[in-house]
Amino acid sequence: MLNYHTYYSLRYGVIAPAQLVKEACKRGLKTLVLTDINNVSCAFEFVQRCKEANIRPILGIEFRQQNQLRYIGIAKNMEGFEELNRLLSEYTQHKRELPIEAPPLRNAFVIYPRLCKDIRRFKDYEFLGIRPEYVGRIYKSPVEAYLHKLVAWCPMTFLDTAGYEQHKVLRAIDLNTLITKLEPKDMAKRNELFHEQEIIAYFYRQYPQLIQNSQKILNDCSANIKYDLQHNKRTFTSSKKADMELLYKLALKGSTNRYAGSTQNKAQERLGKELLTIDKQDFASYFLITWDIIRYAQSMGYHHVGRGSGANSIVAFCLGITDVDPLDLDLYFERFINPYRKSPPDFDIDFSWDERDDVIDYVFKRYGSEHSALLATYSTFKTRSAVREIAKVYGLPKAETDLMLNDPTATEKHHELSTKIWTLAKSINGLPNYLSIHAGGILIAEAPIFKYTALQQMPKGFPITQFDMHHAEAIGFHKYDVLSQRGLGHIKDAVRYIKENKGISIDVHEVERIKKDRKVKDLLQSGSCIGCFYIESPAMRNLLSKLRCDNYVHLVAASSIIRPGVAKSGMMREYIQRFHHPNSFEYIHPVFEEQLGETFGVMVYQEDVMKIVHHFADLDLNESDVLRRIMSGKKDRNDNFSTLKRKFFENCKAKGYTITITEEVWRQVESFSGYSFCKAHSASFAVESFQSLYLKAYYPLEFIVAVINNFGGFYSTELYFHEAKMLGADIYPPCINKSRTLSHVEHTDIYVGFAHLQQMEQKTIHRILHQRGLSGPFKTMQDFTNRVQISSEQLDILIRIGAFRFTGLSKCELMWEKNAVFNPGKKKEVGQVLFQTDNSNITLPNLEESPLDQYFDELELLGFSIESPFKHLKKQALNGIYTRQLNQYKNRLIRIYGYFVCRKRVSTSTKKQMNFGTWLDRDGQFFDTVHFPKALEKFPFRGKGIYEIEGKVVEDFTVQAIEVVKMNKLPLQEDKRY
Repeated sequence: MLNYHTYYSLRYGVIAPAQLVKEACKRGLKTLVLTDINNVSCAFEFVQRCKEANIRPILGIEFRQQNQLRYIGIAKNMEGFEELNRLLSEYTQHKRELPIEAPPLRNAFVIYPRLCKDIRRFKDYEFLGIRPEYVGRIYKSPVEAYLHKLVAWCPMTFLDTAGYEQHKVLRAIDLNTLITKLEPKDMAKRNELFHEQEIIAYFYRQYPQLIQNSQKILNDCSANIKYDLQHNKRTFTSSKKADMELLYKLALKGSTNRYAGSTQNKAQERLGKELLTIDKQDFASYFLITWDIIRYAQSMGYHHVGRGSGANSIVAFCLGITDVDPLDLDLYFERFINPYRKSPPDFDIDFSWDERDDVIDYVFKRYGSEHSALLATYSTFKTRSAVREIAKVYGLPKAETDLMLNDPTATEKHHELSTKIWTLAKSINGLPNYLSIHAGGILIAEAPIFKYTALQQMPKGFPITQFDMHHAEAIGFHKYDVLSQRGLGHIKDAVRYIKENKGISIDVHEVERIKKDRKVKDLLQSGSCIGCFYIESPAMRNLLSKLRCDNYVHLVAASSIIRPGVAKSGMMREYIQRFHHPNSFEYIHPVFEEQLGETFGVMVYQEDVMKIVHHFADLDLNESDVLRRIMSGKKDRNDNFSTLKRKFFENCKAKGYTITITEEVWRQVESFSGYSFCKAHSASFAVESFQSLYLKAYYPLEFIVAVINNFGGFYSTELYFHEAKMLGADIYPPCINKSRTLSHVEHTDIYVGFAHLQQMEQKTIHRILHQRGLSGPFKTMQDFTNRVQISSEQLDILIRIGAFRFTGLSKCELMWEKNAVFNPGKKKEVGQVLFQTDNSNITLPNLEESPLDQYFDELELLGFSIESPFKHLKKQALNGIYTRQLNQYKNRLIRIYGYFVCRKRVSTSTKKQMNFGTWLDRDGQFFDTVHFPKALEKFPFRGKGIYEIEGKVVEDFTVQAIEVVKMNKLPLQEDKRY
């Protein structure tokens, strides 16, 4: 009674909310109290499940300061739930210690586990909980005279012995201790089971009044929740009427900017239709708040990309939320909003990674910190990682754990506890471990957010809710997705560098002109897309080459085709075949030709699922949208999925389709699960890809430096410096007179930034740049050490990387000179030193420097070498072919030498591992390899380096790859200095 836990009592409880309610039904309970430890994640799910089971739900929280139970709060009503959430948030959000005595509460009861004050001072809502094992202690104790303040307190944490074992493991993981070192205070008692009512009555038979007191508390409590959209901020202006008037005004003004001539009539017609639907569905405030976020970002000079299903909307296009023209792409209006849809469309708004936090900060300040919060996600235990955690608490050494994981079938070699560890790991698989932050979902509530959840502060400084997007959607919340990506940083910085270096202002928003640019199209068709947003991966570059893609519409399709859903279904290859030979196939059914003619009968986008299940199987639009959302991972799989699947097959049978056709169509639908894009989303990505392509086509060095300086892309920094060389740049290591914090380009020279030196301190970089700006370039090492305060270790880094090469001295000579001129204890003068000490007569011994020193120093200090790694092979006699020659050796065995770039691991249908590799040849050109399971097992990858590869050249749609039969890593020259 009064104290039930689910597994949202993180690393403590073990029972799912649904299971808790099910067990209560079994025992005939009519009332159930949820009191998770410092958590309300499943409060609304719990209420919903209780009501479905005809159980009266009550909400509460078990408050703990670290591992010590302070008290249990039980809400009388939703106002009490808000009070408890505010109290918990003081602890979880502001890191304040929970008071030993609960603060005044108007709408909640408090149960203390022990006397924290004289029982005579207990307020009306405060009680002392008596566990079953302590009932006998009441007799002749001071509290016996106050039986009206005592309640029966039977905490419930697990169902059986197996649950207790899970609980113990979770407690040891939480406390990072051995399971044998757990103390009784660290965990629940063995008797915290779900007892039958008769057993509880037996426990308290001496003092049945305690059960009666508990029942009185329960009788005074309830949890009534409305599940609708009214929880969201309802208006942007003063009223809904004013909201629609403003939205009409902004949309009509935007349409005159976006459309001209005959198109404007068509745009006005669609605009009117959408605005009526938005008004009817009461989504005006959602659009206006999104517009407001964009407006702020634009006022700050931030570039954004609007995507998601909202990009299907012409209203969004006219408001400047997106840059995707739904008329141009014939975007499916019903995917955006349909009369059956209860939640608003998704707007995913991307900002540069270094600007997003400011936008989020604006949202919190504009709409109030009491009404705004980021969404949480639940980081759950996974079996393999759980094995490691459990093995650790059982005291197994890492080597024993590695053996269990890397060779799970060799049980004879495993530790004697391995079976138990695997069993426990599987039992906690899927249990929530801790709360994490959603990629960018923000809630803006009409009422204070504490009415729904407690808040938890995250390291970035923004609070999160304690429920995730699925729970939020079930309540009726919609989220605003304010996301970050590096691609926008590439574009923003490239535009700035072009302005700085060439004095040219680039407007990347001239999308229509960019899409028609021949040079951009040629670059796209060639697949030379390194650094370009979303199209630089080996798989995407291959697809573009196979499609010979040279326009925006085809790139939109390619952006979705590359997703695993299409590839998994086998339809990616089918699409390429049909793309090149549009008359070589028959549509599986006329509906496919009618609805998917643009993509040759292949389901490419999320809305294609809607189209097919609606038009092929007669599911209504609401059901089609629900199925699409389940498939795309936006909605949990539940009984609805089975119902919709059954209806799909029944309808197809009624329409006279053969079972063969029905099953094939369902296979194609189901294979999309979670991985396809909506068309508007792909279109948004394609716009950004074209912007990147334009910058690379016309300003390649500024663009690639922008990619390097944003430290993000598909590849490593080393690969982007290599790409810069292939684009005609000369790369120079850091220099104290040339380099900045980040890399920069001067004409065709790129100077590596100090930030790439892995051990260089920020304060040292700042001092170098400050002194250089104050008094000009450094003339000698002595001049440098006189002006810059620097440690001996930091100076060594600069010498070794070659930052003093302008002096003409070798590294050995510089190290020798350092001993003469470096005085770390001497206070540095601000500005130019008036009188330099003359050290010109110092006689140096004969110091020799190996030509390999710079190579090895770069490897150690930068993590890569600026020079080609092929120069540093132990043996240089290589007689293999080059990438440019592959088309001459189709279906023949060849030898080629490759510098490893990356690989993709995949599982075959038989669960065996195969890999796809990407490499650079001796000319610096890319080639790709396929490693089937047998070859991979015999000749595995052995880390970064140069490999001799033998295999058969295969061609697929004019694109060559090598099926590897043999592969060996070649030795590089050794560093003999140490």
